[in-house]
Amino acid sequence: MAVATTRGVLFVHSSPPSLCPHLEWAIGRCLGRPVHLAWEDQPVLPGTLRAEFPWRGPINTGSVMASALRGWEHLRFEVSEQPSPGVDGGRWMHTPDLGIFYGAMDTAGNTMISEDRVKTALAEAGGDPRLTTKALRLAWGGAWDDELEPFRYCSEETGVVWFHRVG
Repeated sequence: MAVATTRGVLFVHSSPPSLCPHLEWAIGRCLGRPVHLAWEDQPVLPGTLRAEFPWRGPINTGSVMASALRGWEHLRFEVSEQPSPGVDGGRWMHTPDLGIFYGAMDTAGNTMISEDRVKTALAEAGGDPRLTTKALRLAWGGAWDDELEPFRYCSEETGVVWFHRVG
């Protein structure tokens, strides 16, 4: 029986250099093959490195990869997995201060919040708009986005192209 596959991207936003070979080993173990990342300096946190790695593997590889990397001290990363037929996509974000966050992802890359989570946020907020906003930001990973955003910056030397709003 053929195994359904998907693809995704791992962003290591910052890692101490001494951890990089261990990360490559862990990622390779998740994918079942040796992996070598193209490491570059992370300008936001001097003395650390960053890398981007597109991957392909069985459905749920994103979860396996995030589990293998979570909890390593001083490591910031994101793993995304594209949706597959009958399976939601996902995004895992990790920071040393916040730990790990998981959010289901639609085909456009938006984090989806379940109806139950929205109802719970509204009930716990008791009609207070500030508490509602706080609960919903937690549900979509707002604190993780806030902490990782400066690390997502890429220098002109990287292969990433940034699009800017015009008009």
